[in-house]
Amino acid sequence: MDPEGDAVTRAMRIAARTGFLRARERPHADRDEPLPVGWGGTNSQPSTVAAMLRLLDARPGDRVLDVGAGSGWTTAILAALVGPQGQVIGVELEPRLVEFARANLERYGAPNARIHQAHADVFGWPDAAPYDRILVSAMADEVPAQLLDQLTGTGVMVVPVAGQMTVVRRTDDGVVLSRHGAYRFVPLRRS
Repeated sequence: MDPEGDAVTRAMRIAARTGFLRARERPHADRDEPLPVGWGGTNSQPSTVAAMLRLLDARPGDRVLDVGAGSGWTTAILAALVGPQGQVIGVELEPRLVEFARANLERYGAPNARIHQAHADVFGWPDAAPYDRILVSAMADEVPAQLLDQLTGTGVMVVPVAGQMTVVRRTDDGVVLSRHGAYRFVPLRRS
């Protein structure tokens, strides 16, 4: 076993949660619980983020879409996972969170990652598709077809669907779903 931990553990250490929280929440960064980041957003609990990222299995050089980027924390972790050859695009609906996330990413120093203001009535960021991996940090009622269309032919999406963490894999034979436990998230929305 790697004494430094797996790739996700190392990336979460590099992109420390503290740098993606408001000052009043920073003393609580080590707690394994969701923390508010303002404007209706939350920073998911670290064990949930780690579980999602392990399921996503982002690798060096991957192009990744981070839907519901919030404070930019998962975007930064993904940037560390894909390395300088990879690219991460985060999208967020709340304009003030977009600015907060951009400032956090700039301080962190992730030239291979950026945050965009999500367009109303559009899931994801189709302009830069396709993506090798898509991480969704909001609860969907069903697998979002609009996001599925943004995956490469062998891409993977991790998305909470109707209370279950769901891994969606595109294969030559179609789409394969697997479920990985119960989770709670804010609802996935378009506007």
